[in-house]
Amino acid sequence: MSDFKKKVIYQIYPKSFNDSNGDGVGDLPGITQKLPYLSALGIEMIWLSPIYASPQKDNGYDISDYCQVDPIFGTMDDFEKLVTEAKKLGIEIMLDMVLNHTSTEHIWFKKALAGDKKYQDYYLLRPAQADGRLPTNWVSKFGGPAWARFGQTDLYYLHLFDVTQADLNWRNPEVRKELYQVVNFWREKGVHGFRFDVINLIGKDEVLLDDPTGGDGKPMYTDRPLVHEYLKELNEATFGKNATSVTVGEMSATSIENCVLYTQPQRKELSMVFNFHHLKVDYLNGEKWSDSPFDFSQLKELFHSWGEAMSEQNGWNALFWNNHDQPRAVSRFGEDQQYRIQSAQMLAATIHLSRGTPYIYQGEEIGMTNPNFEAIEEYQDVETLNMYQELIKSGLGADQVMRRIRAKSRDNSRTPMQWNAEKNAGFTTGTPWMKLAPNYLEVNAEMEQGSTGVYAFYQELIALRKKYAVISDGSYEKYESDHPSVYAYLRRLGTKRLLVLNNFYAEQTEIVIPTEFVRGNVLIHNYAKKKLEAVMTLRPYETLAIYLD
Repeated sequence: MSDFKKKVIYQIYPKSFNDSNGDGVGDLPGITQKLPYLSALGIEMIWLSPIYASPQKDNGYDISDYCQVDPIFGTMDDFEKLVTEAKKLGIEIMLDMVLNHTSTEHIWFKKALAGDKKYQDYYLLRPAQADGRLPTNWVSKFGGPAWARFGQTDLYYLHLFDVTQADLNWRNPEVRKELYQVVNFWREKGVHGFRFDVINLIGKDEVLLDDPTGGDGKPMYTDRPLVHEYLKELNEATFGKNATSVTVGEMSATSIENCVLYTQPQRKELSMVFNFHHLKVDYLNGEKWSDSPFDFSQLKELFHSWGEAMSEQNGWNALFWNNHDQPRAVSRFGEDQQYRIQSAQMLAATIHLSRGTPYIYQGEEIGMTNPNFEAIEEYQDVETLNMYQELIKSGLGADQVMRRIRAKSRDNSRTPMQWNAEKNAGFTTGTPWMKLAPNYLEVNAEMEQGSTGVYAFYQELIALRKKYAVISDGSYEKYESDHPSVYAYLRRLGTKRLLVLNNFYAEQTEIVIPTEFVRGNVLIHNYAKKKLEAVMTLRPYETLAIYLD
């Protein structure tokens, strides 16, 4: 049985992690060079964002060959060496499996375009409706219609994402067989971790219908019952053959009810799931590119409702603040100037002591921040550049627009990793593909490893998860859920209990704790030690975990 409940997983965005050959782009040998750093941190699995052959229209999530390494990252030999060297340090590899869609440059799509009926059935091709409208009224998640003309034919192909990402027809058994072979190809390379991209979108209905609400169509293709059947089949045909496999499903616009089902062990679907609801609490009226502080009460409610439901029904969450698509959490939910270290530590404790498997995104463990670039020309992300134009057209002033870009751009997390205070932060000897955050002189891994700051705190949290079963296996209960500035919860396992208190603000506050915890032991704390009392005063961004045996 996999011990994924005790693991901490580290996400690498290969392009920005470490460049070994001076071309300005991070690569697989660069990751291998940094394995000792990751081993010292204490993590046991690395999740790599896609490294496959790709035109890179969507940062590698548009795959043209599932079984080739893209030359920008190195060779298959480089990958095999990474797997071998990582295993020597007790670190496994998790690959990002993008099985909902392929690039339109994939050989399957090219053959379909050339008229091969077999491969045309690999995709979702539909004629226009009788009145000439597109096959359905669904909207692409990247904007615009979710249908594009299929070559010179009268058909249209479905693309829930970019127009170059054609959705696969999972109802075709041949497609499923091909995809299972892909997973097994990488299993034979020694890979035991798999992250399945937007996997809850694969169970589309046989007859695709308009969204009757006139909305974007999400309810018509998300979390359909068939997804569960396909995941069971995928499990049985591939990773389920290895008891130590670790799997996580990225679930788009999902529900607690479905995520319980995806992760209950007896159902044999997935180990755990990602959901993104908590990362939309600073979207004003659901709009990402808004200028709004995060809604703390909504954030707590989401953490409590997911934590308790998954606990009571034996599901399992993947816990995270950061990834390659999200702004840096310390700039978003903390305070990245005066209290950068304390707020980075507090945010870490909130998820690492909770029920679920924590994920660290590169640079999070040293408290990396949003770069706050001054000019739009310094940003690379296509979504950001498009949104800049749209917001300007909407009548907002350039200063207002840039404030939103600085807060919400996906490039916030994609700036190169800050290794040291040397040129280009030690990321590359060449010209980095993207500008670095200017604070790398003060915020970098070399300085953090020599201090008692953020990195050391992450090491401690990772060690605690392995040592205390109440963290890895205990139940989750909300505590003082109406407190205006503290997110608190209780973990229980038999007679063992852990109370976790997190102050999300720069002002000190008070919270009452249960009398028995006054005689407890402080497991971890981001300020100097203090006496436990029935009414605790929490300092700015203070986190405190009290253990009762």
